[in-house]
Amino acid sequence: MRRSALVGIAAGAVVVTAGTAALAIGLSSSDHGPPASDTEATSTPLPADGAEAPELDAAELATSFLDEWVEDGRVVRHDEGGDTVSEGQAYGLFAAVIADDEQRFDEIWAWTQDELVRSDGLMAWRWDDGAIVDDEPASDADLDAARALVLAGDRFGRDDLREDGVDLATVIADRMTVVTERGRILLPGLWAAEREPYAYNPSYASPVAYEVLRAATGDPRWDELQAGSASVTDEILTATDLPPDWAQVHVDGLIEPMPGPLGEGDPVQYAFDAPRLMLRYAESCTASDVALAALPLTTLDRESELSSRLDLGGGSLASEESAFGYTARAASAYASGDDVAATLDLEKAAQLSAEYPTYYGNAWVMLSTAMLSDDSLGGCGKRAA
Repeated sequence: MRRSALVGIAAGAVVVTAGTAALAIGLSSSDHGPPASDTEATSTPLPADGAEAPELDAAELATSFLDEWVEDGRVVRHDEGGDTVSEGQAYGLFAAVIADDEQRFDEIWAWTQDELVRSDGLMAWRWDDGAIVDDEPASDADLDAARALVLAGDRFGRDDLREDGVDLATVIADRMTVVTERGRILLPGLWAAEREPYAYNPSYASPVAYEVLRAATGDPRWDELQAGSASVTDEILTATDLPPDWAQVHVDGLIEPMPGPLGEGDPVQYAFDAPRLMLRYAESCTASDVALAALPLTTLDRESELSSRLDLGGGSLASEESAFGYTARAASAYASGDDVAATLDLEKAAQLSAEYPTYYGNAWVMLSTAMLSDDSLGGCGKRAA
């Protein structure tokens, strides 16, 4: 019998009062990649002198990201000690598509192929000091890269890029998806296929990526992924005020929030992964997906200043703000039809990312602006006015 209860919603959460300091905090790479990474977070960068919020123009933000964070095709996490992760390379590919910059797209993809692509076609997750230091792939990075390659192939009229995207998509579908009673779902990495219940990151699900790759490959598994992911997302957002960074999905359909990919580490929380769920669903061309992105707005809108870490009931777990958090609330407001609130939050995010630049914050200010303002990434966003 299929179970549908979502349990363990706020295990280990301690609610504290958010302060008023506007700090974009440094992020540990362990928040996004495979388990058991030994990378340490760096300190928060000091505010840039005289920094002003950039205009909310996706192409300009993308060009700025390429100028500030990409060196010879490598997306460098200056605020994380200068390493590179596959997620960052995918964001760089997205930026080049948004900026319509074929040359830099080629440079980023060439570096990625030379330094990160494994023998099976997936990307190793982390590179540092001239070599791969974590060979495990992360499915969000591979999924975003496959989507970017297909979009770049269409934009630049390049069959080679489109074929690379199709090849990568096929490996993802073959090796990093699994069928449950909820339908087909995306595993966070190869390691997650080794045991059931399956580790699951709700923010990796991307309706637009699934649609783009279904159209490019003709593979019905992408439709299955869309349906299965929507089922899981709907259950999570119906049962909790906010989605968790990590969860697990049982074969029989039971979904449980988790404190980390292996049930260890931080408390169950809404922090540096889960907010991407709203952005990925708000850009969808399907009305039911957009409706899901709107559900967390009431909780996120309780306070004007948004803590960077919340429990699943919306209680603050940190005193800092982050640009990333405001992009997610902007997406939820946009999905709710409140374009004014969405614009205000995007502007707040842009201001924070200019004052306290971080690789991750700057990337998501750029990506969220594109996702909500145009169709350069294959979605159905329009400018929130």
